[in-house]
Amino acid sequence: MVRQAHHERLSRKVYSINNTCYFNYCKGMNMNLFTLAQNLAPQQTLSEVAGYLAKSQNPYIKRAFVHTFAKAYNIDLAEYERGNLDDYESFNDFFTRELKSGMRPIDETADGIACPADGKISQIGAITNGQLLQAKGRDYDVGQLLADFELSKAFVDGSFATIYLAPTNYHRVHMPFDGTLVATRYVPGTLFSVNNTTAENVPDLFARNERLVCEFDTAFGRACVVLVGAMIVAGIESVATGAIKRTPYIQHRTHDIMFKKGDELGRFYLGSTAIIVLPKSANAIWGDEFVHGKTVVMGQRIGQVAKS
Repeated sequence: MVRQAHHERLSRKVYSINNTCYFNYCKGMNMNLFTLAQNLAPQQTLSEVAGYLAKSQNPYIKRAFVHTFAKAYNIDLAEYERGNLDDYESFNDFFTRELKSGMRPIDETADGIACPADGKISQIGAITNGQLLQAKGRDYDVGQLLADFELSKAFVDGSFATIYLAPTNYHRVHMPFDGTLVATRYVPGTLFSVNNTTAENVPDLFARNERLVCEFDTAFGRACVVLVGAMIVAGIESVATGAIKRTPYIQHRTHDIMFKKGDELGRFYLGSTAIIVLPKSANAIWGDEFVHGKTVVMGQRIGQVAKS
């Protein structure tokens, strides 16, 4: 990171963030009990309460959350800088714990695409007719994902990779390639879970959930990394913006920040999803082994670019 220019603009209200509006988004849903429960739940309120408790430094609240979570999910701190549960100031501090140096070697090949996060491949492949694959039988529009239909033209016949981060994963997101961050766009939205069950049942899931779109200039053209929020996710934070304040408005900011592959880009406060969106000019080739459900770790090579 060598320099930064910053500008923020608030655009029109997208839609009222309250549960009565979610029913307008239910067309096309397969209403199993899990999906129905999420639709009826006060998503915003639940996430706000989770955020309040997760950032609390009250020793009783912190200890209860950190120790209960670590025991329930059998968290091994051997990979992390702080190996004692009591060393963390809050649950958020614990959840976004930093790795020991060298625990995730970053792909060093010039043309390699590094995995941005620990997790599993949700979907990966080509952007066809402006559509990304969400789950079997479900596609969604790249323009809706990016909340910018003009920008989406850069990704006609491009490619994408969607990484799902479970609650147990390392929760910092890193750069998959070298690039200059030119803009971020916070897009308010619903807060459905982003696990496989929900992806199979809720149409346009990643294009309707709260998200932060990060746009980059790269050697192979314009590229994006999208951080998608979810149910109970207490917040999204990026190096460029700091902690994102939830608003009912799109927040557009311009930047001029240089990132190297492997640099930290942002972090989630509880599990969610990161999506790499690449232009056709990248001529991206994904590794054959990286298919739905494949476990991946941050920094490993998952594909390559062969820019035209």
